[in-house]
Amino acid sequence: MVRPSKRVVKSVRIRDAQMTQRQILDAAEQEFSRHGLNGARISAIAKRIEVTTATIHYYFDNKESLYKAVLQRPVNEVQTMLGELNFDDLSPEEALKQMIRIAIANEAQNPQRQMLWFQEASQNQGAYFKECNVSSLHEHLLKILERGIAEGYFRPLKPLFALTHILSVCLFYFTVHENWRHLTPEIDRLSPEMIEEHIEEATTFILAGVRRLGDP
Repeated sequence: MVRPSKRVVKSVRIRDAQMTQRQILDAAEQEFSRHGLNGARISAIAKRIEVTTATIHYYFDNKESLYKAVLQRPVNEVQTMLGELNFDDLSPEEALKQMIRIAIANEAQNPQRQMLWFQEASQNQGAYFKECNVSSLHEHLLKILERGIAEGYFRPLKPLFALTHILSVCLFYFTVHENWRHLTPEIDRLSPEMIEEHIEEATTFILAGVRRLGDP
């Protein structure tokens, strides 16, 4: 009988460990989005992916460390995505269009994350949020806005307020999804067609707000 080499066995174990951690984080994200840190239960997370609580504690010391990892993951994912792009090669307006598309498309893939951040704000007043270095993501958008203002593409704006308004236009759609789906049950607001329409409408709305008066 041919035995697998130690290198192959080690590689399989690493892949299995990575997969298990990802499954735990996926399940934990759903649980924390629904119940926040205070109401979430490790047993419910374990049951969701059919593992023991001991397995979860093997990878994460306690519920708090798991919660921190869940909050940090989307920040890391988006930072990696944005870091691979060079917005400086685009005009400020085109760069802003791309940023809007990325923000909405990413949220459409993970619509529960807006409730995750809401739970953090409601229960913990952002105590864990401030540790996630979210400002590193905002720097990309702020740089685009500041460059657009300096080069005359955008009207004089207060970048921090503009950033807040832009993110609200893009992301509030997902914050209220669970409520608004009851108002129009015949519409799937998370369908690819509706998400694309949201991107187009949000882009038109935001650009109209940031362009210099008189620009088309």
